[in-house]
Amino acid sequence: MFWVPLLLLACAAAGLSCGRLCLATSRAATQERSADHGRELTLYETAFLSGGPSRVADVTLVAMARARRLLIAHTGWATVVDPVARDDMERSVLGAIGPAGQSRIAPIRCGAATADPVRALADGLVAAGLAVPDGLGAGVAAAVRQVWAATGAVLALGTVAVLMPVHGPAATGQVPVAVWFSLPLLLCTACLVIARVEVHPYTRWASPAGQRLLGAVAAGGEELTAVAVRGVRATGDPELRAAFSHRPRR
Repeated sequence: MFWVPLLLLACAAAGLSCGRLCLATSRAATQERSADHGRELTLYETAFLSGGPSRVADVTLVAMARARRLLIAHTGWATVVDPVARDDMERSVLGAIGPAGQSRIAPIRCGAATADPVRALADGLVAAGLAVPDGLGAGVAAAVRQVWAATGAVLALGTVAVLMPVHGPAATGQVPVAVWFSLPLLLCTACLVIARVEVHPYTRWASPAGQRLLGAVAAGGEELTAVAVRGVRATGDPELRAAFSHRPRR
C-alpha cells in the first residue's frame, strides 16, 4: 500500500488544476453572456479590439495626417499644423506632442496610448463584454497549462506506483493500482476536452463577442478602417509607412 500517498498526490494535483480551470472558464462564460452583440463598433473601438492602445494612437495620427492637421514626415517626425483637437483622442495626441508642436512618432504613440481617453475606451469595451479584461485570457491559458502539467504528474506518479515492488501476496480480487490512477487521469482528460470544445480562443484584446463584431467590419473599403484592423501597413501612403517604421540612427 505504499502507492496510496502517490495516489493522494495525483488526486490533489488533478483536483486543484481542474478546479482552477473551471473557475477561469466560468469567468469567461459570464463575460460572454453579458456581451453586447448588437452594437456597431466605432473606428477607435475597432482599432483597440484589433491592436490595443497603440493601434488607437496610430489611427488617430493617420486620421490627423489625412485631414492635413498633422504633418508626418518619412523621417519619423510629426509636426502640428492645426492645434485644435476634434475629440479626446486627438487631444491626447496633441498633448503627447507637447507645446513645441513637433516630436518623434514613437513618444507620441506611447503617450497617446497610455492617456486617459484610451483607458476609458478600454473600460467601456470591457464593460460591454467585447474586450478581454486584464488577466482573463492569460488566466484561462495558464489554467489549461496547469491541467496539462497535472496530467503529466498523474502519469508519472502512476508509473512509479505500478513499478513499485509488491510486498506480500496480492489479495484476490484486489483492484489494480493502475485503475486507481486512471480516475484522476480521466478527470484531467475530461477537463481538457471540455476546455477545448467550450472555451473560446481569446486574442490579447478582443473577446469572442468582440472578434465576431470585428469579423463584420469591412477592412478593404475605407483606409482608416483598414488601418484600424490591420495597422499602418494597410495605408496606401508609402511615406506614412516609412514614418511609422523609421528608426533613428544611433
